[in-house]
Amino acid sequence: MKKEHWKSLLLSVVLFAFFVGVWFVATQPKESAQQAAAQDEYAALMGKGAAKSGGFPPPQEIGKAIVTHLSDPFKDNGPNDKGIAIQLGHSLGRVGVGFALAILVALPLGFVIGMSPLLHRALDPFIQVLKPISPLAWMPLALYTIKDSDLSGIFVIFICSVWPMLINTAFGVANVRKDWLNVARTLEVRPLRKALTVILPAAAPTILTGMRISMGIAWLVIVAAEMLVGGTGVGYFVWNEWNNLALPNVIFAILVIGVVGMALDRCFAGLQALVSYTE
Repeated sequence: MKKEHWKSLLLSVVLFAFFVGVWFVATQPKESAQQAAAQDEYAALMGKGAAKSGGFPPPQEIGKAIVTHLSDPFKDNGPNDKGIAIQLGHSLGRVGVGFALAILVALPLGFVIGMSPLLHRALDPFIQVLKPISPLAWMPLALYTIKDSDLSGIFVIFICSVWPMLINTAFGVANVRKDWLNVARTLEVRPLRKALTVILPAAAPTILTGMRISMGIAWLVIVAAEMLVGGTGVGYFVWNEWNNLALPNVIFAILVIGVVGMALDRCFAGLQALVSYTE
């Protein structure tokens, strides 16, 4: 097993090196160094400040962008020049609040729906209609009603997180083994105790699966939402750098989004492993 692990790691490194090599070759400048220097000098004379991308950036430019941003992640030089840690903090804060609100709504409601076939049949049409709606479609209504971009972003995270959690919770609760429920009934276990000691542990893996899916969707949506509402956040950072045609910074932000998304997913995978069981 350990040998297979090292083999897969080595293969990943080889694939990454191959990808970077192809990228490096494909992004080599076609103009002479003299022409590039003349363009840089002209840009400096015109007072255009930092040089902007003149094509897809090579890997070394991405490396410089990574070093630059990670060397001062907490800088705050105004609305359009904040460090990546500050931008990430805003994004994670919005995701955290929206996700927590979704938990408060989805878990109790999913529990009730899962325990009551009548309520499940009554609410299922509403869930099926609301579930496919893109979270971003709610953004205009949220901005008009709430009149606050931060709260609107949180609302969008809430609305996109609530459905996977609600459906998985209801499914997990409804599919708890009848034998276990019969034993609880035979022992005259009170409803609240049965819910907490029998149903919740049995449904926990399915509930965590729903939470993991919700977090993945929330992290996808927050980037798009922040591009729309602006202000702060890693999505706004991407949009702002695109407007500056600073493609190395855009690619750096994409890498950060991917790494943070992977870390969040790993956290929920760890929680899933803790509550999983074999029958």
